[in-house]
Amino acid sequence: MGHPMRADASRAAAIIVAGGAGERFGAPGGKQLASAAGLPILSHTLRAFEAADCVGFLVVVCHPDRLDEFRSHAIEPLRLATAWTIVAGGASRTESVRNGMQAIDRDWPYILVHDGARPLVLASTIEAALAELIDKPESDGVVVGQPSYDTIKEVSGRRIVSTPDRSRFWVVQTPQVFRAPALRSAYEQAGADGRSTDDAALVEMNGGIVEVLEGPRDNVKVTVAEDIAIVEAVLRYRETG
Repeated sequence: MGHPMRADASRAAAIIVAGGAGERFGAPGGKQLASAAGLPILSHTLRAFEAADCVGFLVVVCHPDRLDEFRSHAIEPLRLATAWTIVAGGASRTESVRNGMQAIDRDWPYILVHDGARPLVLASTIEAALAELIDKPESDGVVVGQPSYDTIKEVSGRRIVSTPDRSRFWVVQTPQVFRAPALRSAYEQAGADGRSTDDAALVEMNGGIVEVLEGPRDNVKVTVAEDIAIVEAVLRYRETG
């Protein structure tokens, strides 16, 4: 596991959120440890973060009952050069990210948050998100996402209520990177108010400014078992061109 590298002005600590129940995935063991191209989903994610020069410390957050399983199956076999630790998650995503932040020294200026079930994230995307934030001193965070290419419908029950202008909407993904004081403040306020939503929304509700950065379309999140085939197809394409 090692010790976290001392922070500098251009590096970040990263929280990899892998504590979800994965009920929609359906297979035994859940999606984080499901195999894709010979490696657990979580291992692919960690490899990308290790390859990102801007990341100096990794915090994996998983279900309290699965710490040893995740450590032995998905993390230790990688022999990561980047310092890392693993901590127990909470009852909600908000609590899990908060637990992850508690494992990060306060001298780290930036904190990245990423879904462990997004194994196709690229090191270049991680680096671009942090570079964008550093380049925008007025901003508190940058989130990776995609413009909405599909028509959006507002629905009540199963009845269409309206068709919003899709040019105003983005599909938000991870990684999401924040100035550490802004993220910590947002989570402290969320704890007081009992709010639970995604990281960027918490920063926004706390008065922060968050920008969006367009990322690759293949940065998919594994949600159901069929998504493994998509992940493996993209990995094959990347290897063969």
